[in-house]
Amino acid sequence: MLRFLRPGTVRTSWTSCGRTVTYIIAREHGSKRVLAPAYKPTLVESDCRSGNVPQLPTEYAPRQSPNAAKPFNLLLPPPNVTGDLHLGHALTCTIQDALVRRAQQAGHRATWIPGMDHAGIATQVVVEKRLLKERNLTRHKLGRERFLEEVMRWKVEKEEGIRLALKKMGCSMDWSREYFTMDQQQSVAVKEAFVQLFDKGLVYRDRSLVNWCCTLESAISDVEVENVEIAGPTELPVPGYEKHVTFGRLVDIAYKVQGSTEEIVVSTTRPETFLGDVAVAVHPEDGRYSHLRGKATFLWHPVRKEEIPLIFDSAVDRAFGTGAVKITPAHDRFDFEMARRHQLATIEVIDERGIVREHFGPFTGLPRYVAREALLDYLARLSLVRGVRPHTMLLPRCSRTKDVVELLLRPQWFIRCREMAQRAVEAVQRGNLELVPKTFEREWFRWLENCHDWCISRQLWWGHRIPAYRARYDQGKERWLAARSVDEAREKFNTLQPNVPPDAVSFEQDHDVLDTWFSSGLLPFSATGWPKQLASPDHYPLQLMETGHDILFFWVARMVMLGQKLTGELPFGKILLHGIICDESGRKMSKSLGNVIKPDHVIRGRSLEELQREAEESHRQGVLSDRELEKSIAGQRKMFPSGIPECGIDALRFTLCSSNVKNHFIHFNVQEAHTNKLFFNKLWQATRYTLGCVERFGVKDGSVAVPSVDRLPLMDRWILSRLGSTVRQCGEAFEAYNFHLATAALRTFFYSNFCDVYLETTKINMKPDSAPVAAMHCAVLTHCLTVGLHQMEPFTPYLSRELIVHLASPASLSVSNDRWIDPALEESVDRLLHICQHVRQSKTTYNPPIVRKHNPIVHIHAKDGELARLLQAEQETIQQLTHCNGVVFHRDEASFGMGEQFVMKCAPTHDCLIGIVAESMSVTPEQGAASSKMLAKLDAEIEKLLKTIGNEGYRRSASESVQKRHQQRLNQLQQQKEELLKLST
Repeated sequence: MLRFLRPGTVRTSWTSCGRTVTYIIAREHGSKRVLAPAYKPTLVESDCRSGNVPQLPTEYAPRQSPNAAKPFNLLLPPPNVTGDLHLGHALTCTIQDALVRRAQQAGHRATWIPGMDHAGIATQVVVEKRLLKERNLTRHKLGRERFLEEVMRWKVEKEEGIRLALKKMGCSMDWSREYFTMDQQQSVAVKEAFVQLFDKGLVYRDRSLVNWCCTLESAISDVEVENVEIAGPTELPVPGYEKHVTFGRLVDIAYKVQGSTEEIVVSTTRPETFLGDVAVAVHPEDGRYSHLRGKATFLWHPVRKEEIPLIFDSAVDRAFGTGAVKITPAHDRFDFEMARRHQLATIEVIDERGIVREHFGPFTGLPRYVAREALLDYLARLSLVRGVRPHTMLLPRCSRTKDVVELLLRPQWFIRCREMAQRAVEAVQRGNLELVPKTFEREWFRWLENCHDWCISRQLWWGHRIPAYRARYDQGKERWLAARSVDEAREKFNTLQPNVPPDAVSFEQDHDVLDTWFSSGLLPFSATGWPKQLASPDHYPLQLMETGHDILFFWVARMVMLGQKLTGELPFGKILLHGIICDESGRKMSKSLGNVIKPDHVIRGRSLEELQREAEESHRQGVLSDRELEKSIAGQRKMFPSGIPECGIDALRFTLCSSNVKNHFIHFNVQEAHTNKLFFNKLWQATRYTLGCVERFGVKDGSVAVPSVDRLPLMDRWILSRLGSTVRQCGEAFEAYNFHLATAALRTFFYSNFCDVYLETTKINMKPDSAPVAAMHCAVLTHCLTVGLHQMEPFTPYLSRELIVHLASPASLSVSNDRWIDPALEESVDRLLHICQHVRQSKTTYNPPIVRKHNPIVHIHAKDGELARLLQAEQETIQQLTHCNGVVFHRDEASFGMGEQFVMKCAPTHDCLIGIVAESMSVTPEQGAASSKMLAKLDAEIEKLLKTIGNEGYRRSASESVQKRHQQRLNQLQQQKEELLKLST
């Protein structure tokens, strides 16, 4: 592909499908620069193939004061090395890149640090799936060392693709600062953080309840748990079971009271945990059991053949079921706390693999859900099952393996969070840390004020091995030490136990790894040099942390807690949270629904067949199950019957920022991206027109400055005012992170103001006998495009760079656009444009449409003197914008239409009448139909306003100014209706 961006600039050709494709984006014709006939994103964005990030040449950058050179630092939330980037990544990258580019435009020294996350669980799971699918191997068969080699091979394979994908998105990151969460620098930081927290008494080891995935054989964090609502009996697949398992049943089981004929019935959705019951609890004020209070009451456990106590505790919900609850402390948090209060024993039922432990008779060694059914049969034979009922419940499942999560007692490493959480709460309360949107403050306080200790150990093979060493000595004694190395562990032990001979102690490092969120929680300072060097104020703290709200607590809050504790200051002063990307119907994107859209799908386009081939390839690699593949293909066929059209990188970015990113959910519509591609083509054509005019009327390289206000025609002053207003709107939108308001303002300016109106009016004077005025138009056209494209550059870097280098006059970029803003002028021209719009609508709504071949002439009577003078002064503008062959003005209403036969009459405003005369067309009944249509529209609007004004609540709550404005609008509509009725008679 040959592309001449500027004279003398040539880009390399590229080969596709075995043939070289040559396309002239811009070429020289003598001294004339010509753009291609249409906008082609594939060609404009061809630099992305080599990962070149689009940047404006230095000479085209806005001039800024040297005093504005303040740091603006961002950190990319690291994508997992588990596969391709998804739309959520694309949203984050687009928002952050827009902020960085905007900061650079303001003269800040912007640094954006990229990186990737090792993603312990996610990466281990995906590599295990591939090994099983392709080589029928498990990690246990392969062994730890060889398995880690496979994971590293996967990481190397995926990271280059992720890096290139980020560059393709136009991300202006500082790649010299790239990190990986398991590189040498991060490893040093992780060890240092763990040791410091241990030495401060914040890291400890304890045997406690944790979320446990039996497939992974590891503890998992809350963020890896999906709570699926089950409404009644539901069969679901569970890893390791050939048949589906039924959930959503509540089983009533009777306990016999010892020494009595009484029984107490308990209810459970997990009958297998009955094996580990150590008590039954009731509320002390529950009248059903008051006769048993005050005396030692025991129940008979029919499996373990032993007594368990009946206890009284006010935490029991007496309104649920029979008011009696079984207590299984080894598998339930509520039960665990109650057992501690009552000093009850703890009996574990299920092991790490989901198998029933020893000492449970015939149930020992059974998988938990096989044991469930066997236990129910056993209890039924003893006549202890009192019923099985449908029950709505939340089923916790591992998001990675889809296994049902168990709560198991395991020795794990924890961080005490209460003190750090309180400091994070105070940071927001004092205004030192700001959350955007502010609505998340309530959630911030709620979560942190009830923050539990954080389990940071994982029983995985891929991750940062915990820097803790177990010292064994004195025939069975042991002590845990946190250390950066075994030598340091030995030194610490000798200091703590000086009487133990060095050769009488052995050291072994913990085989577990750290939770991924621990290492990523250090990133704001570990990625900037901590602990080897003090972070420079230019790089730490960050000015902003931008990420999705779904990881506010699992990542952002922990960065704040760890940052304050380990560095003594907040890692950032502001948090911007964006929503979750959903499809156009509001459904979260998932493989099982077949509605997953990858950034590259939108950028390059995909046929339905290609989408389905991708799904089949994911199935071949073990990423998609048979059922997921089937659902995915069905979903794709329904959502994208014609495939996904090519839209380009800029269209994807612009579309992502066109939604309010602060909403909880963001609906993504592919068609909107395609519409934005057409919008860019509109800009492309406007630039081609401008360059042609500039060449024709002797303005070289856009170097003619925009003249002073008093020398400019009305419409030039108007478009410059609109430009100034748009620049101001963009500034305010960026300040408030309302990117959708910036994109809407730019779309309105370029589409509605510049292309549809101003550019059309310049055609009046683009002729040799109006050369001086044409030159002024050229200067204004060039200035508006240049400044407007600079405002778009944070969203559309490829398109902006491509066009600005043809248009930009470096001098024009230092001009203050605020000086052009004239609200009164904009209001006047809006009245003119409103009338022109009604003329165009009248011409098209008439059947058949009144087109120029019928020689239409518009007649206008303006009752307001100021409006009449404006319309008469802009007669040529009206004629151009309405595509009429002439405009006739009438001074009074009596003369309006005298001697003329109108094919269309209307009153666009209460103080203006218009009529259209079209030669070779006679007045027909359709005229009355069109007038009736307009009358109906007016009636509907009047009725709506009357209903609003007549509402009693409105009269009480609406302000006086609002009521006055609505009354004025009602009066205007009623006057319009009267005028239209006169015209129709």
